[in-house]
Amino acid sequence: MVNLVRISFILFASALLTACGLSWFEEDTYVALPSELVEFSPEFEPTTVWSTDTGSGTDDDYSQLGAWIQGDTVITVGYEGDVSSYVAMSGKKLWSVDLDVSVTTGAGGGNGLILIGTREGQIIALDELNGSVKWTKQLTSEVLSRAKSAHGVVVARTADGRLSGLSVEDGTQLWSYQRAVPLLSLRGASEAVITGETVISGYANGKLVALSLADGVVIWETSVAVPRGRTELDRLVDIDSAPVIVDDIVYVVAFNGRLAAISLDSGRVLWHRELSSRSGLDVDAGYSVYVSDDSDYVWSLQDGTGDALWRQTQLLRRKITAPVIVGNSVVVGDFDGYVHWISREDGRFVARKRIADEAIRSKPVVKDDLVFVTASDGTLTAFRIN
Repeated sequence: MVNLVRISFILFASALLTACGLSWFEEDTYVALPSELVEFSPEFEPTTVWSTDTGSGTDDDYSQLGAWIQGDTVITVGYEGDVSSYVAMSGKKLWSVDLDVSVTTGAGGGNGLILIGTREGQIIALDELNGSVKWTKQLTSEVLSRAKSAHGVVVARTADGRLSGLSVEDGTQLWSYQRAVPLLSLRGASEAVITGETVISGYANGKLVALSLADGVVIWETSVAVPRGRTELDRLVDIDSAPVIVDDIVYVVAFNGRLAAISLDSGRVLWHRELSSRSGLDVDAGYSVYVSDDSDYVWSLQDGTGDALWRQTQLLRRKITAPVIVGNSVVVGDFDGYVHWISREDGRFVARKRIADEAIRSKPVVKDDLVFVTASDGTLTAFRIN
């Protein structure tokens, strides 16, 4: 827990001082402010299908409370445990429950359950139809990424580097896998991804691991980034964003590390490129990989080589989210509540919309012809894909 507190303080102080334009760490050292929004000629007006105040906002800079899509519904959870279900196409509220727990990550689900992870290390399983609590399981430490379920197994990541497999029926622990957390690490944990009978998860030591969903046995392990540098900060190589799997290839990016495409079957690195990102990526299989890096540049990279196709640099230091592919654009949110549409062709801005006065921290999610964006004040907005 010490490592999480230390890095959280460092990053919080850095963010605070950035907002003020001045660093206290060294006398007469100034930190550049976020870039101002540039003017451009919009090519379309984003269509808002519906928007609602979920009442589940948070001012925690490290909370990722993005919406979860399950079937035809959108699930939201707030930092005090308010969980709501909405009809994805219309925004009609189906149910809402108050769990009265502290939460730092978004809802997950699968197998008819909605899964809520808490600061106190609990996984709470709700019935997706009415929100009633089906079971609760106490884990070993804070849940920092959303839990997921498939094939009768719930998988959950905790802050101590442990990935647990639980029974979907009653939360009984089926297996556990743990990697040591470095002395210093970023506050967060890579969201595990389930594909078929395999679980893929990234770790704070720069490793990507594939496990058997049934029993937690390691299938393969690959280094995405290797710690290097003189200081503990230089040696941070956390994989904090969720891997993206397309056509049996796992795409993943690490902080202070690299972007890599890895064979799902063997763990072999197919290609890689030096790049640092906490936010994450999205992939158009066989064409482009889109990444938000740690300078808040948005990249389009050629799948298969990693060569740069274009780079959008005009959101510098605006703390943008991971990009998501939305029609002919990629979409990111920023620290000031703006949603930006960027052309997949050449990286130009094509549209912009402000949905809130607070930050957008979570990667937008797509369902059919809608894209859902969640702001930290609890605003949830569904846009039509143009």
